[in-house]
Amino acid sequence: MFLIHDLCKLLEAYLETDQVKEVYRAYLFGAEAHDGQMRMSGEPYIYHPLAVARILAEMRMDANTLIAAILHDVIEDTGIDKDEVAREFGEEVAELVDGVTKLTQVRFGSKAEAQAENFRKMILAMVKDIRVILIKLADRLHNMRTLGVMRADKQRRIARETLEIYAPVAKRLGMQNISLELEDLGFRAYHPMRYRVLEKALKKMRGNRKEVVEKIRLSLEERLRQEGIEAPVEGREKHLYSIYDKMRNKGLSFEDVSDVYGFRIVVDKVDTCYRVLGMVHNIYKPMPGRFKDYIAIPKANGYQSLHTVLFGPYGGPIEVQIRTKDMERVAQAGIAAHWMYKTGSATPSHATEWLKGLLEMQKYAGNSQEFLENVKIDLFPDEVYVFTPDGDILNIMRGATVVDLAYAIHTDLGNTCVAAKIDRHLAPLRSTLSNGQTVEIITAPGARPNPVWLDFVVTGKARSNIRHYLKQLKREEALELGKRMLGKALAALSLEMRDVPKEALDTLLKQLKLETLDDLLEDISLGKRVAALVARQLADIIERREAAVTGPKKRKKGVLSRYTPSWLKGGQGSRATVRPLAIRGTEGSVVTYAKCCRPIPGDSILGFVSTGRGIVIHTRSCKNVREFRNNPERWIDVQWEPDVKNTFSVDIRVDTANQRGVLATVASVIAEQGSNIENVSIDERDGLYSSMIFTISVRDRVHLAQIIRRVRAIDSVARIARSK
Repeated sequence: MFLIHDLCKLLEAYLETDQVKEVYRAYLFGAEAHDGQMRMSGEPYIYHPLAVARILAEMRMDANTLIAAILHDVIEDTGIDKDEVAREFGEEVAELVDGVTKLTQVRFGSKAEAQAENFRKMILAMVKDIRVILIKLADRLHNMRTLGVMRADKQRRIARETLEIYAPVAKRLGMQNISLELEDLGFRAYHPMRYRVLEKALKKMRGNRKEVVEKIRLSLEERLRQEGIEAPVEGREKHLYSIYDKMRNKGLSFEDVSDVYGFRIVVDKVDTCYRVLGMVHNIYKPMPGRFKDYIAIPKANGYQSLHTVLFGPYGGPIEVQIRTKDMERVAQAGIAAHWMYKTGSATPSHATEWLKGLLEMQKYAGNSQEFLENVKIDLFPDEVYVFTPDGDILNIMRGATVVDLAYAIHTDLGNTCVAAKIDRHLAPLRSTLSNGQTVEIITAPGARPNPVWLDFVVTGKARSNIRHYLKQLKREEALELGKRMLGKALAALSLEMRDVPKEALDTLLKQLKLETLDDLLEDISLGKRVAALVARQLADIIERREAAVTGPKKRKKGVLSRYTPSWLKGGQGSRATVRPLAIRGTEGSVVTYAKCCRPIPGDSILGFVSTGRGIVIHTRSCKNVREFRNNPERWIDVQWEPDVKNTFSVDIRVDTANQRGVLATVASVIAEQGSNIENVSIDERDGLYSSMIFTISVRDRVHLAQIIRRVRAIDSVARIARSK
């Protein structure tokens, strides 16, 4: 049993006597606060925070972090508040304790929502003081060590969360020891049967290979001594979860995982690392393409080392890692190594950059769950390194594209990129990057993110920024359309938006339980509210306000309560003089075009307000129009603007003789007329003739007529018509 005097003895090796006394005082304070509370294992609760402090002490964390670790549950589980902690141990400790407490305080409707929101809060707490996450990781590690007392279903849930979030976060912060233990403990609890099978197989292999590994280790040490280098050589065994992960990702059997064992050489300085590398390459032949220099190009989490894979003396590969003592310290403790020999709450630069990226993702994510999914992508980076035209080195996760790299450099660069040069050759934005390439991003001032990019980007930062831009664009489109729709509905009542008193608008928003006019306009454009009914409510409010001042007036003839559009009634209604809503073709996702009739400029059209889809445009002759006549309040009178610049999809049916190459001939003629073929389907009617349905893009009816004339002139074409 690890007790307080064991902790103090551990701390005396690197903390001042006064600091050790403060840690002891925190223990007495915490023990009294948790007095009477027991863990599920049956032991006093104080043993848990004491164990958390021990984990952090082994990483040589500063005194305030250790005090906060001992007190990390007092605010949540006892009657002590943050102010009392601050009075006893200072504001810094109180903030750390409060930061850890807030990670688990809120309750949510679903476990997925809770996990996502807690992770979001964890990131925000990390930005303020990264020691919060170090305490949380130590807390999770001790909970995983004692997970066996939980119910099986709870063990699996906690283990999965550990494997998906906490172990990757520890790895991303360079905390190798914590990450590996969390992975193995999580693997054992989440897949107990697989864990036992692999453990048994590894024990069996260990007996066969132990002698071989020792011989290789001794031969490396002997060669080091001959070269005058005093450095220990450590033979290490790959962790079970690492073996399982490699088997799963690469589809290997246990026998095919060749690098179960590896060797680590820790030397005094960087120059010696490269000397040792040359030495081991002289002893055993290196495998081509399996050398990585993480000293010259450190990993994103600050990790530095030389990695090489050699052909071993018995045919199998040997992995060797060579690093300095400082690099070894960072490799094992990661970000915590920053506090090993000094105190303070400053965050190392590599962690700062990562946290800045996470903050940007959090800002642009729609909700906590979307944010968590984006971050999960970035928590498993297998990195590649590329060069800028100036020779700077950039690292990005494997599989990343030009767009991912552009967003990794700067959001504005991502938003305006249009192409790239890879090794001085033009390349499309979807090009996947490889190690050693020189990449130049080409931008254009008017360029904007394309929704298609979401199909190929792989980094969370790129995905969240693209989605954010598209959401903003959709909202701007919605506001513009909503404003036009409400203005048209008010015009039918002889009102204009600029004449509506602010007090009347405020009253309407209060009635509808909306905060701003923008919210109302967006609802109207997306079909959640009918513009005509909103205009009527607004007119009624204005009328009541005027009546309160001047007395009641007779309501004008033609108010919306009695209005049915003339083009549905067949007569001339009171809104006949109101100009229809002009469709520009650039409204984006808030205006869609019905596939049943595929309207194009020049067609006589009308609109149906559909909830969630905005306005759906139909041709007036569309058979589906008749089905909606019993919802006149949702129809809206529309017309094309005189000068529409966009292109629109339309279907044409072409009946042709069955001749070789006829499809290519028709397609070529369509393309010559400046039209793009979006889809084609062929229905062979008999042995002589076939029917082809083309979906093509056209500017208007004139453009369509031009295409039909040219296609009709082909000898093998028997008939062509617009398909409806």
